[in-house]
Amino acid sequence: MKEKILLAIVDDHQIVIDGLKSLIQGYDKFSVVFESTHPEQVPDLLARHPVDILLTDVMMPVMTGAELSKVVRQRFPGIKILALSMSGQGELVNQMIDDADIAGYVVKNIGKQELLQALEKIAGGGIYFSPEVLDEMTRASEIKKESIEAHLTAREIEIIALIEKEFSNKQIADHLFLSERTVETHRKNIFRKTRTNSVIGLVKYAYEHKLI
Repeated sequence: MKEKILLAIVDDHQIVIDGLKSLIQGYDKFSVVFESTHPEQVPDLLARHPVDILLTDVMMPVMTGAELSKVVRQRFPGIKILALSMSGQGELVNQMIDDADIAGYVVKNIGKQELLQALEKIAGGGIYFSPEVLDEMTRASEIKKESIEAHLTAREIEIIALIEKEFSNKQIADHLFLSERTVETHRKNIFRKTRTNSVIGLVKYAYEHKLI
């Protein structure tokens, strides 16, 4: 293994960058090559200053961490990406794995030991995801699986959106040019498929599964 593992840090808040650098400081194995608060400039910086690992915030204006990771993966496939965020956001993590093959994802409240452990593991060719992130990823996958298994039709999803707007069966029927009896049948099927038994439960299900 070469002497130093080269890092780049991007976050739209300088105080976060300073915090990460202070955690890494004094650990000779790692060297921060550059830092940036402008994610859109990072691909050009990487072209001039090669690194082994890119630490990137997820939620940034102008260019999100997911968008940046995708570009970096395409242009610099050898760079390993460690994403940092305030929360797990399981669906987003799964998306970043699919789109950018990220090597890790940690929440910003991690301590020095966990950060160094993550960097060590990723530098060695492994992956590292915070335990709470893994929980969120599992939950997001389960929700996606549930959604697929529910087999809701486009018409049923349309009706769910109207139920969320507190439309009555008659209003839904008028809006969609259906009979009230057809709407009632759709409602029964929707509650059966989503395994919910109240409008509140159905709306909660719809939000969790990104149906509305």
